[in-house]
Amino acid sequence: MDNNVIGRILATEKSPTTIDNFKFWTDQDLILNPFDIVKVQHVNNSFSYGVIEDIAHITDAASFLTNFISSDFGDVNAEENTLRVGMNCVSAKVVCNTENIYTPLQNNAKVMLATAEEIKYALGLNDIRNPLVCGYLEMYEGTKNCEKVTLPVNLNSKFIIGPEGAHLNISGISGLASKTSYAMFLLKAIQDSYLKKSKDSEDEDSVAFVLFNVKGKDLLAIDQLNDFADEKHPEKVKKETLKKYEELGLSAEPFKNVQYYYPYSIPKTRHWNTYLSPEEVDDNIKKKKAKKFKYIYKYDKENLDLMFANIDDSTQTMESIISYIMSGQGDFGNINDWQGFLKAVKEKCSSDTSGKNKEIPVASWRKFYRIINKSITDNRIFARDVRESEGETRIGDALKHIKKNEVHVIDIAKLSEDKQAYVFGDAIRIIYDLQLGQYSGEVGVNPPSRIVIFIDELNKYASKEMPKNSPILKQVLDVAERGRSLGVVLFAAEQFRSAIHDRVTGNCSTHAYGRTNSIEVTKSDYKSIPSVYKTMMTRLKQGEYIIQNPVFRSLLNIKFPKPIYKQFK
Repeated sequence: MDNNVIGRILATEKSPTTIDNFKFWTDQDLILNPFDIVKVQHVNNSFSYGVIEDIAHITDAASFLTNFISSDFGDVNAEENTLRVGMNCVSAKVVCNTENIYTPLQNNAKVMLATAEEIKYALGLNDIRNPLVCGYLEMYEGTKNCEKVTLPVNLNSKFIIGPEGAHLNISGISGLASKTSYAMFLLKAIQDSYLKKSKDSEDEDSVAFVLFNVKGKDLLAIDQLNDFADEKHPEKVKKETLKKYEELGLSAEPFKNVQYYYPYSIPKTRHWNTYLSPEEVDDNIKKKKAKKFKYIYKYDKENLDLMFANIDDSTQTMESIISYIMSGQGDFGNINDWQGFLKAVKEKCSSDTSGKNKEIPVASWRKFYRIINKSITDNRIFARDVRESEGETRIGDALKHIKKNEVHVIDIAKLSEDKQAYVFGDAIRIIYDLQLGQYSGEVGVNPPSRIVIFIDELNKYASKEMPKNSPILKQVLDVAERGRSLGVVLFAAEQFRSAIHDRVTGNCSTHAYGRTNSIEVTKSDYKSIPSVYKTMMTRLKQGEYIIQNPVFRSLLNIKFPKPIYKQFK
């Protein structure tokens, strides 16, 4: 055991050890890193484990001036006449004790490196129920006389997709943080575990996924294997990645049971609504793995409020107009399509007809018409009918019939922001109502017990700047606060966590912090995180995250492999 001793506990008058924290000295040449675990001898033959938070170097020089003078008064080439005694002072936080003894660690107690099994015990990773892999950790990288420890990290799936806890928030700057890649890694781990569970038992617990593609072709080929063509050595990287998936207990295959939904559009027009080519779209429709979606007035007029999600309606005039339309007042009870609807709204914009409804001024009708007209006439997704034989559908009809282990990818990347909000809000409503049981009497409706929704750029729908009466914000807050009990789980990503509504982040059980900038980590959202970890967040590499979950006794610095599904650059 003594061969593993790397230092001794420090307890001085000005810097005592406490129940939670301790410091120890160690050799200045010994390489340790934040998040490494150390083992400390304690009373009653027990051992305490600590996670390293900070490392400082100290010498016996009384001041900076002492060092300057000893270098021949500032000669950078001079050799010091006085040998400076130096050591590294490591600050750590107690995470557990083998006998549940939490008195302060004693001065001069031995500090040791921990074995792989001891690290698992210290972090609470050795006895996790309902294990779901969320990455792997590496410790003691570069530490002499010690092999690097690599451990898969599992969390309890019931603490990420319910019922014990739910929702995941991922933050990090664009490009470097790999937010989508990490979310997809977790989603693959969930699908793998539930596919395996389906074979092994008749458990009623089941899951399906609804993903929104918001950037280019990012998620439009998740059922195809990654060829790693953009890597310098494709075959080598592919071999290493597949091996890593197998080591983590995951299948070396892309997503199964995937269905894609592209916004309806006509080739060779200025409004081709997807980044895929017309040929790719047709091919996927012929293979029965994709459909084009439309919105029909008869069924989708009830979602008109979603077109005003980002508009501040403090006087609630837009809300009044929508209520007027929904109740079928005026000519709105006899309308069957979007064009007839626009015509009826336009008539309300005339000062000749404004006197008939004094509660809503003509100026409000004109504002309503400007917004609604731009949204509807600008895009073919607002149509007269759905031709199912030609691979067309409504998002509402498609999601109502979602089944366990299915992955539904809704492509909104090329739509304008107001239409992205409309599609996202519509889908969230359908899923929420589905899990409430509002469609339980309809033929073919048999939803899984949980539906996981993944959306990137959450700031568009749930930022602190969103109007308080925004229907989409209300919907997202409903999912965050009550979704867990219904089986509606939100996996969301954004560049800056501090921009997201507190009630959304506050209801997430799992948080993943990717690389971010130094301004962001000064915000109040990060006040519970030790300063050295905040600094680390500004230099995390791709494929690296700091994870927070109720199951873990400490924040974990985990890594995850490259995506296994096809990538577009």
